[in-house]
Amino acid sequence: MARPSVSDDTSLQLIQESVEKDRMIRELSASHDSDVQKLENQLCSTRLQLDSVRSELVEAQTELDETKNKSATTLLATEDEILQLKADLRSAHEQLEIYKRKVDALDDYERQIRLLRDEVSYLSNEKAMLQERLVRSRSPSPLPRLSRSASPVRSESPTRAQLTNSSRRARLVSRLSDLYAVERLEAQSLLRRYITDSEMVQKIIFIAVVESFQTAKLAYRQFKLRVRKTLSPSHYGPESLEDAAVDYIVRNLDLYDVQTSVNDVINAMNVNPRISFPPEVDFVLISSLIRETCRVAFAVQTLDPPLDLAFASDGELYNENRYRRSYDSDFTAPLVLYHVWPALVEGDVVLVKGEAVTRRGAVWSRYRSRSVSPARSRSLSPTRSLAFNSKRSLSPQRLRASFL
Repeated sequence: MARPSVSDDTSLQLIQESVEKDRMIRELSASHDSDVQKLENQLCSTRLQLDSVRSELVEAQTELDETKNKSATTLLATEDEILQLKADLRSAHEQLEIYKRKVDALDDYERQIRLLRDEVSYLSNEKAMLQERLVRSRSPSPLPRLSRSASPVRSESPTRAQLTNSSRRARLVSRLSDLYAVERLEAQSLLRRYITDSEMVQKIIFIAVVESFQTAKLAYRQFKLRVRKTLSPSHYGPESLEDAAVDYIVRNLDLYDVQTSVNDVINAMNVNPRISFPPEVDFVLISSLIRETCRVAFAVQTLDPPLDLAFASDGELYNENRYRRSYDSDFTAPLVLYHVWPALVEGDVVLVKGEAVTRRGAVWSRYRSRSVSPARSRSLSPTRSLAFNSKRSLSPQRLRASFL
């Protein structure tokens, strides 16, 4: 038999290599098992963390839902509070209107009380005079009577207009001051919505007041003529016909047709070349100021002596006794650029100062203001042409003998 080709040394080397490979395989298997165990441990830990994150997410979602529900509830409560506050505000406005009406009614009551007091004073004076006449008629030597032709214009017994002249004068002067402080500012704020030029706004208000006085004076003269014509056939009183007419007008100031005067003032302002006014709006905006000014102007004509506005013209020399300068005036300028409010005078005596604006170059501004503005050169708006008639008509409330 032939001998094997592998020697003993080779066989031993192969055995050693096999043993070494088995050892390496066992080491690799142990290392693999360890790595798998670590991975399993990490997987379990990751699963636990995932479960914890999921639970936290569920809790966050629950909290978010609760927050949403609370926010919706709060929003509904806020809307309810807003509605309640709006209702309270409306109620407060209604209460304010009620209080304003009560205040107006209180003012009316006070005015009626003053009138009643004046009536009582007038009747007391008449009673005293009648008692004095009765005593004189019973005395043995009565005073000689004066004939009606020899009697003066003023009678011995004063009328109600003469007795209340001072109180009515003080009340009307105070009312004119209120027009300057209240109604003028309201009219100015209304006009500023349509006119950006504050100078033109002040000119419009000044012209409205002056035109109101002129129109009311004319209406007073016409009304007085009708009263005298109506009273003359049946007048036999101790007072003169003039005093009787004035006394009747004082007692019946509500017969004055102020709306006709307002229409006449607006018609006069529509053709005034000094006013630049947008044609799409109307002077009816300041009809409240015009109406109250006409009433005051009509009432001051019944005073003795009557009150009037001082004559004013742009570019005149500034008079400190008659006017005060406005805040935006040039206090070193000697001439008046334009007037803000007229002065109230009694003859030559200034009762209430007016307001004027003085600046340099007032004369040049005066001639410039006389030119017709482009806004006024166009045709009047339909509301002006339909609402007001240019013809000055007499009062619709004709004075009849049944009213006297």
